[in-house]
Amino acid sequence: MTQVNVYEAKTRLSELIRQALSGEEVIIARDGTPVVRLVPLRPSTSVKTGFLKGKARWSDDFDAPVDDLAEYM
Repeated sequence: MTQVNVYEAKTRLSELIRQALSGEEVIIARDGTPVVRLVPLRPSTSVKTGFLKGKARWSDDFDAPVDDLAEYM
């Protein structure tokens, strides 16, 4: 575990980020009291837009009115 004060964290931020990314716990303190833990973000789980581009196809009349809905239920 690495604990640094706010001023030292400002001057060593790049190094502290590398340490956090490698799994080390980094604590930033104010007046000797721990106030912040520097941790890496988890990878995003959001879906990228356009991932099905060119893979889905629709017929030309996909939005045409349906005469009798009963046959589809």
